[in-house]
Amino acid sequence: MFENKKTLIIIILALSLFTHFIRFGHPNQTVFDEVHFGKFLSGYFTGEYFFDIHPPLGKLLLSAAGYASGFKPGFSFANIGEVFPDKHYLALRLLPVIAGTLLPIIIFFIALRLGFSRKISFLTSLLIVFENALLVQSRFILLDSMLLLFGFGAILAYLRHKSSRSFQMLLLTGTLAGLSASIKWTGLGFLGLILVFKLLEWAKQKNIKDALLTFVFLCLLPFLIYLSVFAIHFKLLPKSGPGNAFMTPSFQKTLLNSSHEKNQSVKPIGFLKKFLELNIQMYSSNKTLTAIHPYGSKWYSWPFMTRTVYYWNKAAVQTESKVYLLGNPFVWWSSTIAMLYLLISSVSKIRKWKLDFPTSFILAGFFINLLPFIGVGRVMFLYHYFASLVFAILALGYLLDKQNKKGVFTLFVFFSILFFLFLSPFTYGLPLTVPEQNLLFWLPTWR
Repeated sequence: MFENKKTLIIIILALSLFTHFIRFGHPNQTVFDEVHFGKFLSGYFTGEYFFDIHPPLGKLLLSAAGYASGFKPGFSFANIGEVFPDKHYLALRLLPVIAGTLLPIIIFFIALRLGFSRKISFLTSLLIVFENALLVQSRFILLDSMLLLFGFGAILAYLRHKSSRSFQMLLLTGTLAGLSASIKWTGLGFLGLILVFKLLEWAKQKNIKDALLTFVFLCLLPFLIYLSVFAIHFKLLPKSGPGNAFMTPSFQKTLLNSSHEKNQSVKPIGFLKKFLELNIQMYSSNKTLTAIHPYGSKWYSWPFMTRTVYYWNKAAVQTESKVYLLGNPFVWWSSTIAMLYLLISSVSKIRKWKLDFPTSFILAGFFINLLPFIGVGRVMFLYHYFASLVFAILALGYLLDKQNKKGVFTLFVFFSILFFLFLSPFTYGLPLTVPEQNLLFWLPTWR
């Protein structure tokens, strides 16, 4: 079976489609941060300016899917648990779930490019398929699954460029990295990782042409993509709206029906100044957010999954349905152990600059996507760890491939599916009695 790559891809895709689309659309109520992103999407339909701390691309893509389906603004997205009035919310959830479905295939090809055997590359992709938290985040009107798809797509394109020196692959790398960063700033971690290794390549070869191409496709191109996303954003929001309070009078002057529209003493600003002001305000708001959340967690706790996030609940007579952002403990903790082992076993090689490429790339990917959160003061959640989690799973696959022991594949597939199924009621919002729920709360901090 492992000799036929097409067969493996079909199996990965089939399993991923099943896990992602089973009970698709459940619950037919707003879940967690859908209350925020739903309001933002409505802004693109009304044209009323809104403010968000994240770049616009993810919201633009979701609103495009809504537009294609005939979605109309009017639903308030006011509270978690509010019932959707019709089926148009399904279109808003469609792109995230498609992105989540495709991610395991991208990881399969990344593992192959890093030198894993087909068998272990297949296993690594299955660990992504049966990772409950990644699955939960992809089933709702949220941005992270699209960010991960673009980000790891950029990683795959870079690895292909590294071996082929293909101009097209470098172009695709910069495009996908730019798209990832245009969804959330955390997407910059993928671009940073690629730039680090391109600079290391240049330091060895000192090829001026390669340096120029790197600047054009990995610096200039992502920035132009990021800039163009804001141009579309401003074009679709010409009216005064709830985001006015975050902007200067000169910015508000450009919005129809704002309090400063007819104020002759205020001069309007152009696109570039609006772009700069908004990004400064996004940074400032990210930095100064002081709100706390009962399900917030610190960066150093994420590899151990000590705190989950409660997304939704619905009580019945004798049962209650709940959705938690709760990962597969077998996959999560195994990958953490693998990452710690890989780091410790590589310390002496790091000092001597004798790390092999897969080890250095996986370690760098993990820490470049994790360590910047040390400096973030605002409340953070378990999903901020997702990019590093995928690199930790790659570390697990890498070590298993090096061990090459019989029975490892079967063992890891069996336990990853077993734990996935065990926690699936919290993944899919299945009804449970209180005693049944208590069986799933292994740690008191998971509640």
